[in-house]
Amino acid sequence: MSQSQQPEQKKAPKELTLEQQLLQNNPLHGLSLEKMITELVDHYGWEILDTALRMNCFNTKPSIASSVKYLKKTEWAREKVEGFYLSRFKRMPRASAAEFELPPRMRTFAHGITPKSPMELTVESILLSQAKAASAHKERSNNGRHRRR
Repeated sequence: MSQSQQPEQKKAPKELTLEQQLLQNNPLHGLSLEKMITELVDHYGWEILDTALRMNCFNTKPSIASSVKYLKKTEWAREKVEGFYLSRFKRMPRASAAEFELPPRMRTFAHGITPKSPMELTVESILLSQAKAASAHKERSNNGRHRRR
């Protein structure tokens, strides 16, 4: 029998570790930066991304290409956008303290947890949320000062 006539041998599927299985449940698994930014811009638009994330790549002459280029170079910015994608666009559960220390692409999600529909955001709702967070932060800071005295 020649080589071309031999029956094909099927390769056994590679066993995935539990961590690999959990990482596959992360919506960022296998997602390119370009695809992620495109999805976010198509759903929210540049103005909402700029208001929510406060990055110049979403404000000054924004484009998919320039945003991807910036995010590839700037780790903290990429992680901030990926976190926004997970929490607001895919509405995945909040990361535990241990998971929060990991970059968003390395966070695991239990099997069966699926993304939800994107959170509806407006510039006004984002500004209100940011004002509440700033007020809460100021309150915590002031309470800490009073205790030290």
